[in-house]
Amino acid sequence: MALRFVLLLLFVGSGCAALIYEIVWFQLLQLVIGSSVVSLGVLLGTFMGGMCLGSLLLPRLISPRHHPLRVYGALEAGIGAIGLLILWGMPFVGRVYIAWAGSGGSGLFIRGLIAAICLLPPTLLMGATLPAVARWVETTPKGVSWLGFFYGGNIAGAVVGCLSAGFYLLRVYDIAVATYVAVALNVLVAGLGLILARQMPSGASTQIAAQPGDVKAVNAAAGSWAIYVAIALSGMTALASEVIWTRILSLLFGATVYTFSLILAVFLLGLGIGSSVGAVVARELKRPRIALGLCQIGLCAAIAWTAYGISKSLPFWPINPSMATSAWYTMQLDFVLALWAILPGAILWGASFPLALASVAAPGQDPARLVGGVYAANTVGAIVGSLGASLVLVAWIGSQHAQQALIVTSLIAALLVLAWGVIDQETMSNGAQWATTGGLVAAAGLSVVLARTVPAVPGVLIAYGRYTATRSGQDQIIYQDEGMMASVAVSRMPNGVLNYHNAGKIQASSQPEDMRLQRMLGHLTTLVHPSAKRVVVIGCGAGVTAGAVSIDPVVEQETIVEIEPLVPQVVSTYFSEHNFDVVRNPKVRVRIDDGRHYVATSREKFDALTSDPLDPWVRGAAMLYTREFFEDVKAHLNPGGVVTLFVQLYESNTEAVKSEIGTFFEAFPNGMVFGNTYNGVGYDLVLFGQVEPTKIDLDMIEARLKSPEYARVAQSLSEIGFHSAVDLFSTYAGSAQDLAPWLKDALINRDRNLRLQYLAGLGSHLYQSGPIYAEMLAFRQLPQDLFVGSDDLKRAVLAGIEAAGGAGQ
Repeated sequence: MALRFVLLLLFVGSGCAALIYEIVWFQLLQLVIGSSVVSLGVLLGTFMGGMCLGSLLLPRLISPRHHPLRVYGALEAGIGAIGLLILWGMPFVGRVYIAWAGSGGSGLFIRGLIAAICLLPPTLLMGATLPAVARWVETTPKGVSWLGFFYGGNIAGAVVGCLSAGFYLLRVYDIAVATYVAVALNVLVAGLGLILARQMPSGASTQIAAQPGDVKAVNAAAGSWAIYVAIALSGMTALASEVIWTRILSLLFGATVYTFSLILAVFLLGLGIGSSVGAVVARELKRPRIALGLCQIGLCAAIAWTAYGISKSLPFWPINPSMATSAWYTMQLDFVLALWAILPGAILWGASFPLALASVAAPGQDPARLVGGVYAANTVGAIVGSLGASLVLVAWIGSQHAQQALIVTSLIAALLVLAWGVIDQETMSNGAQWATTGGLVAAAGLSVVLARTVPAVPGVLIAYGRYTATRSGQDQIIYQDEGMMASVAVSRMPNGVLNYHNAGKIQASSQPEDMRLQRMLGHLTTLVHPSAKRVVVIGCGAGVTAGAVSIDPVVEQETIVEIEPLVPQVVSTYFSEHNFDVVRNPKVRVRIDDGRHYVATSREKFDALTSDPLDPWVRGAAMLYTREFFEDVKAHLNPGGVVTLFVQLYESNTEAVKSEIGTFFEAFPNGMVFGNTYNGVGYDLVLFGQVEPTKIDLDMIEARLKSPEYARVAQSLSEIGFHSAVDLFSTYAGSAQDLAPWLKDALINRDRNLRLQYLAGLGSHLYQSGPIYAEMLAFRQLPQDLFVGSDDLKRAVLAGIEAAGGAGQ
């Protein structure tokens, strides 16, 4: 008994290491192959596929004669060694991928190949750990129940690993430190396993090895196939539900790295509780199949409960998030809300695994084959569920109908288990048979009723996320849809202003302050450059920035890179009046990809690039603000090339803003800042950078704006309050040299830490734009050598800059 508790602790350690690896590896590989839905699908499918293969292959490749704890120790040591290889070898993998990456089918094949090379070796070993230790127990009800405890312990460790990586290791340190922690856990677990192997007998594996014949066929229970199908369907509904619920809850909580870690931790916690409870129950049950079937019926109600809670209940709780004085208080609330919504279903899915083991177990079986078969079936279902939900179901039929389909799938799993091989027709009376049949029919009817209660995701939740309760009924939602990567909406305010919503908040609008920023971003990109013929715009949004670029007569080719396919469609329909119908402009092409991946794999060079990504606290967005990305952009610029970048001051904090600006200035030491104010208070910024020292030719720009060819550009600027080049450049807010003292404590955002997303996540609901801008502006100096042209224009610009000195107050 004491040894089994020690083994349980070892599984806690290995589960913790596994989740740290999963988070780190996904972050590393997304930097290489991109974070589009296709790339994420490749990564997830490869990771889970490797674990499935490992669980199937171990009992077929490793003889039962080997001590199970020695095999387990060797597997853990191998995982740690490969973890180090992936960390150290990723730069080489990245260079190989960039050299060979393409588009279409060849690009997808190379992404899959890279994911397989990096993820299959360690995940094969991870998937083999539970079958390896399974040979230490016997395939009796009590023995099999310990497998449920081991599985639960592994999940408990995964909860610890998820929270440790998401809230501490990657926030405070980087992927290298997180990897070393995981490797240390592997080494500790491997060492203890090998020590125990020298002191303890090999357990059930010695009896298995002594049996003649094919052990996998010993006492095969009739109807076992139904159990394997049911546990596969259970895995499918579990992972599909997790994908859908995470997506909806990320609208409500905010799509930060903390939100994703928190939701995953709650889901894993439920699985661990359920697995432990199921293991206890399985020890005493004569017919565990019935309990397994009842779990699937219970899941019909649990899925309906969560669907109603996250779409109709939780978003409308009377909570004002702006009242929180700390992001940590908000996260505590989110944790409770996630428990309330997710835990019932997660517990039932967790209980299904040990009950399925007990349902197919029979004396004399190889425990490794038993566990490997059930685990593989569950994992195959999980792969289908996760990929199906993320790549197909949500974008095809929507979250509402997808959850309805999952309820029906759980019902099918329940009927399979309860109606096939469970009821002994020869020993049951006619009355019992009729009662059982009636119960199944009633359960089916109830499940159908529950499926019909699943609500659609309300448009106001897609639009305003955490502020749903306070904004409900104020604006008209004129468009909403769920895409492959994000849910988007368009709303119209009573005064006619249009808002484009993504990630549960307004990302762009026709408000004057937003229009000024978006057009500033586009026009600064092309006006300063003497001949910006080829321009890349990262992030379509409302298309206003891209539209400002498109109307510059010098621009010959504009490429809009957008990760969500719905966005260009929405923009072309609702915002064409404000974006000059940019999507239909013949010199504009749209590429569906994430901006970082597009730039890295592009064989072209361009004259200018402007980036207007989602908020930096949105998970993955920080990849577009790293030093390495900016260096890659520089490598793709033609001589004299221009880079501009949007930086928000609202819904942020000083540390995040400093990280964005400081990182940009490390790559572009000649860079500068232009400010956009609202009612005299700092609102957001445009960062401007060139490799060469910047010289802004005021005469050239003023002449352009007065020429007939630039009439649309001049009109565009006039609509946002800039009637001349003097007005536009009076927004100057400082250079890299000016702001160096202010940025001395800035945390540089690099690929190895993505520090920005953790900093920004703590300020996602703060409104400190005025104080941040005022603090920054205090360091600004009047630029003496930046502008060239007539003395009158130079004096006018400097006077305008000086007059705007109090705009940050």
